Amino acid sequence: MYKAFFGFAENPFNMSPDPSFLFRSAQHEEALANLIYGVQSRKGFVVLTGEVGTGKTTMLECLRDFLHSQQIAYASLFNSRLNVQQFFEMVAYDFGLRCTRTSKTEVLFALNEMILERANLGRTTVLIVDEAHNLDWDVLEEIRLLGNLENRRGKMLQILLAGQPELDRKLEAPEFRQLKQRVALRCVLEPLQLEETLEYIQSRLTRAGLKEQTVFPPEILREIHFRTQGIPRLINAMCDNLLLTAFALETKVVTMAMVDEVAADMRLQWPGQRPFLADGNYAERTLREQRQYTPGD
Repeated sequence: MYKAFFGFAENPFNMSPDPSFLFRSAQHEEALANLIYGVQSRKGFVVLTGEVGTGKTTMLECLRDFLHSQQIAYASLFNSRLNVQQFFEMVAYDFGLRCTRTSKTEVLFALNEMILERANLGRTTVLIVDEAHNLDWDVLEEIRLLGNLENRRGKMLQILLAGQPELDRKLEAPEFRQLKQRVALRCVLEPLQLEETLEYIQSRLTRAGLKEQTVFPPEILREIHFRTQGIPRLINAMCDNLLLTAFALETKVVTMAMVDEVAADMRLQWPGQRPFLADGNYAERTLREQRQYTPGD
């Protein structure tokens, strides 16, 4: 809607997990490298965790692109609220197994045969489970048992579990100790630091076609970081709304008043914030007036 107004070739703050917009911060580079290493080295279980909106799904999209480019067979489960039967049905469907998919026994036979055949040819097979923090105990136990297949060169099925920090806490429970011991690599995505947020916004604007941006003044960028707490998904949503607001007002520079309006509309929460009023707006007296802080400090 505002692309032509600002001179963008595409939307810089699209909410979809587009690998072409991947911000290669040090932690994201390390996480992606660990995921690829875990698969290539046949480590077995790899766990990726991070708060909501920190970029886990984008990491998985990048990994899937790598697996596709290397012709590595993989199944990717995006809905983790499954019982055991549904889990095996989805595994069979995603791997394209030729069997009765409603029969756990037949799925296991077909899956075992495929994995062994690929392993004998020196090929890797990967199972990706997103939102794994929602998995029930019995499904997690089935996944653990799938990870038992191995030969002299390592695990024959590489399993990646991705989820929110609750997944890490779940693996610490006594009943999950056998699965916890099998985790060879752990990757954690943290919210962006201030400098990373500034680089993140600039990288997306540049990718969208605006190399020399003047839309977000330095103080606005610091405010965006503070109010979103460095969560990439919230940064995208806030910047997108700010650009839309600026477009509606026919200005190419975002102001603090716009930030206040968008933050209220998004119901953003940040340290020291005054509570929302009944109409959905927060009290007019801003955090700056209360504490005389420097944005981003």
